[in-house]
Parts: sequence; C-alpha cells; structure tokens
Amino acid sequence: MALGGLAGINCHCQWGLTGILLGIVVIAAAGVFTAIPVFFDYFAYQWYYALCWFWFGLGVAILAFGIVYEVLVGPAKIGKAREIEGDEEDGVAPTPYIMIQ
Repeated sequence: MALGGLAGINCHCQWGLTGILLGIVVIAAAGVFTAIPVFFDYFAYQWYYALCWFWFGLGVAILAFGIVYEVLVGPAKIGKAREIEGDEEDGVAPTPYIMIQ
C-alpha cells in the first residue's frame, strides 16, 4: 500500500512520473528566482544565491529519483479492468426501458 496505508486501497501513486514533473517545476522555479538578482539587481545577497542553489539541487534530486524510479520499477499498471463475459455472447439485445406515463 502506498504511504504505509495512508493513501488508501485505490491509490495508484505514480511516484516516477510525479518525481519527473515536480523536479522539472522546481528546477524552473529556481531558475526564475535566480534570474531576479542576476538581471534586475534585486535580492543580490549571498544567502539568496545559496538558497537558489539549494532549490536547484533539490529539483535535480527529485528529477533523478523520478527517472531512476521509472527505469527500475516501470510505469504504474492501473488498467486492470476486464470485460464481463456472460449474456452478451448470445447476440440478443437487452430489453429497452420504457418510461411509464
């Protein structure tokens, strides 16, 4: 069960795909926030640059985790439904519903 049972029985968590997309978003956000002091000379502090590098590194780590997870585990197999076998095999259409007036 995902998250030790906290996500429920029907949770088909796609950790790899989520990690890839979230990693790309975090990397892009770190790039945007790094562009602020570079191009506009605003928030030009060393701790701000360090924080931007931290977020970039976190995004790279999440992206790498997602790629490794997708390669090793593979995509989630959530399409396990099957068609019901039974009355449809004899070729008879079901009785149409007629509303009583």
